[in-house]
Amino acid sequence: MTESNYFKFSNSVIVFPMLAVLSIWTVYWFEIRFQVNFNAYGVYPRTLKGLRGIFLSPFIHSSVDHLYNNTIPIAILTASLAYFYRNIAIKVLLWGFLLSGAITWLIGRPSYHIGASGLIYVLVSFIFFKGIISKHYRLVALSLMVVFIYGSLLWYIFPVEDGISWEGHLGGFVTGLFLAFAMKVPLPILKKYDWEKEDYNEEDDEFLKHFDEHGNFIESKPPVQEDDDIIIKYHFKKDSGEGKEDH
Repeated sequence: MTESNYFKFSNSVIVFPMLAVLSIWTVYWFEIRFQVNFNAYGVYPRTLKGLRGIFLSPFIHSSVDHLYNNTIPIAILTASLAYFYRNIAIKVLLWGFLLSGAITWLIGRPSYHIGASGLIYVLVSFIFFKGIISKHYRLVALSLMVVFIYGSLLWYIFPVEDGISWEGHLGGFVTGLFLAFAMKVPLPILKKYDWEKEDYNEEDDEFLKHFDEHGNFIESKPPVQEDDDIIIKYHFKKDSGEGKEDH
């Protein structure tokens, strides 16, 4: 697969972020509009009732600030996933939901764990590690950008602040790392120049022939054509005299 076919814009780059953002904001609007609270539908560790939170908790947020803080990262990261890894984007999102929620259910404190931050950690971890593993210069550049923008999130996989589900963050981070190694994706074929090939011979390189052994430029002159090679042809046209008048 060539780079032009791999890195190609598609509707999913817009659809994925729109659906993600619309879904979490719609749920929160529903809570405000009808004065209900869905926190009890979050992940409650090691209980049968809490298992439903694996599927529902990413859509539930406790406040506008909580919702806003997750909106921009989820939009940017899902768009990046859809553009750079469109062949496996849906699989990453689905498995990210399930595995990160399951880990939270296993290791979490006895409390309701809600919010899309676990999925954000899945995407940050996956995009970073997958780019490093691929060794493709564009995907590595994306990994570095993710670290630059969201690198500070790493601290929140530890219990550094009360009221934050560090277990959900840790579950998302571990899930993204696992998926980066487990998910296989066809990478674009990098174009190799002649000098990068193993059978490259410097003596046959037309460009290097313009330099001597000391690196000095040698000006090449066009070959001079000898006089013997010049052929001159004359063409005579006889005037018929038609159209002339005698005076």
